[in-house]
Amino acid sequence: MTRLEGKVIVITGGAQGMGKSHAEKCVEEGAFAVITDINEEAGIKTAEELGERALFIKHDVTSEEDWAHVVSTVKEKWDRIDCLVNNAGITLYSPIDQLSLEDYMKVVNINQVSVFLGIKSVTEIMKAQGSGDIINISSINGLVGGAAGYTDTKFAVRGMTKAAAKDLSPHNIRVNSVHPGVIRTPMLEQEDVRAQVEQFIRTIPMRRVAEVGEVSNLIVFLASDDSTYATGSEFVLDGGITAL
Repeated sequence: MTRLEGKVIVITGGAQGMGKSHAEKCVEEGAFAVITDINEEAGIKTAEELGERALFIKHDVTSEEDWAHVVSTVKEKWDRIDCLVNNAGITLYSPIDQLSLEDYMKVVNINQVSVFLGIKSVTEIMKAQGSGDIINISSINGLVGGAAGYTDTKFAVRGMTKAAAKDLSPHNIRVNSVHPGVIRTPMLEQEDVRAQVEQFIRTIPMRRVAEVGEVSNLIVFLASDDSTYATGSEFVLDGGITAL
């Protein structure tokens, strides 16, 4: 069964990591995946691996002009955008008294402003077609406290999701946020990170981290017609961390 047959799905930060996994799963489910990323080399490689159902567009998610280019390119090719996955983001862990304004604003622009620009940029085409899904990747740090800067932006994504859902629901456009906990990515295998993760796993009720495919499965659900009455909601995949 292909739950996304024929849907056109734009995935920011789709060249690698979780974004790549989302693109792979969407194509597997019958969608056309538009992979956008600042990393041109990795983006082209991922699109080639996924074949004719994938398209790569180089994209600085903090640039309003780049967003306009993405939307116009997709509109020219398919004349629609069924789903936007605002996945691009960076992490930053620094004590607040050691955090520079420059670094803070970099995180804000990539994690928060890009989501605003993404929602704003696809609204016109989604209104015209009378439907659409917007999925914003937040974090469990959009629900509970964490590092300054990163946590601020993830709470903001959660708030923008609710505001946009309220505005866009009359146009049959759904907006939801996804809040992953610890996900198994190459970063977790780094020597200086592995020990910390192994210690943290003991605090997770399910006693394991999530696989990227588990997050991608939720993306497919939210992009599909299986979730047509869900909007303005937080979908949490954290193994029970926030239940404590």
